[in-house]
Amino acid sequence: MPPPHPCRDSRPGRVQEAAAALRAAVPGALGAALAAARELGEDLPAPGTGRTGQLWLRLAELARLDLSLARVVEPHLDALAILRQAGLDELADRPAAWGVWAAEAAGHELVARYGSGGWELTGTKAWCSLAAHLDRAVVTASTGGGRRRAFAVDLAHPGVVPGSTEDWRPAGLQDVPTGDVRCTAVPAVPVGPDGWYLERPGFAWGGIGVAACWYGGAAGVADLLWEDAVRRRRPDGRPLDQLGHAALGVVDTHLHAARTALRAAAEQVDAGRAGGDRGAVLALRTRRVVARAAEAVLGEVSAATGPGPLTGAPEHVRRVSALQVYVRQEHAQRDAAALGRALLDGAAGDRPW
Repeated sequence: MPPPHPCRDSRPGRVQEAAAALRAAVPGALGAALAAARELGEDLPAPGTGRTGQLWLRLAELARLDLSLARVVEPHLDALAILRQAGLDELADRPAAWGVWAAEAAGHELVARYGSGGWELTGTKAWCSLAAHLDRAVVTASTGGGRRRAFAVDLAHPGVVPGSTEDWRPAGLQDVPTGDVRCTAVPAVPVGPDGWYLERPGFAWGGIGVAACWYGGAAGVADLLWEDAVRRRRPDGRPLDQLGHAALGVVDTHLHAARTALRAAAEQVDAGRAGGDRGAVLALRTRRVVARAAEAVLGEVSAATGPGPLTGAPEHVRRVSALQVYVRQEHAQRDAAALGRALLDGAAGDRPW
């Protein structure tokens, strides 16, 4: 996976326009971003189909361009991959903007019941991004006895009622509204059997796709440091001192580690060596490497550039704030602990390194 460049997808005009609209908070910007997502869904491969590196490179490029755009596109692509893994190609091929709502929250329960008319969902689902803007979603719900299953739902059904997003006021990703959704007898199509959503190999692969977005976002933050260094090389510029060169070297090292981890993970997925427990370890390890790299880049760029960009460069502030929010989808020490447990459980006494 080479370093991301300005987005090179087959329809760059639409993507660039959507990113610019989001950055400028233009009315209808989310609609433009979702239109770009639908078009990219027709062009980009699913993970595990031999071109996983290409997919993750494109996600990184989108995130480098604009993290909010990546936050719109990534779950749409993930939903299409989930549907196809479940053999629901007919649903995946329909023109629609998709989301994936699989987070669980205390005090919220979405229950799936099977009746004479088929499956229906009733209850409340938390952390539903873009609920008022999407056409369809893959949603996880309880089927009783501690079991969970994924379902595809049409969000145009009158039983789907998005709640207020006024409590969603993050410093970053403000233009990707998130809130609760209330469902009442909403018809649902099963996506795999109970437990399949978490047990399928694609669950781990989708998590690495999110990490590719973190990497792209970190590269976008690092661009400020690089552009400043290049300006200083001009005849009228003030050359970098040793600390400035060191900052460039440190940032490059972190981004190289993240890029190398993503490239290696893509190769493992396409070689068929990332299923089951191996896939889970690969995802935890790769996400940890990329998340720590992103956090290190945020800190290094801030230390090297001082308060100026964070007080007088709105685009940089937006990039930093969005990355800080997005990278928290990695659960820090909890994921590190999960990786440690997984390594011990599968090692049979052998060191993983």
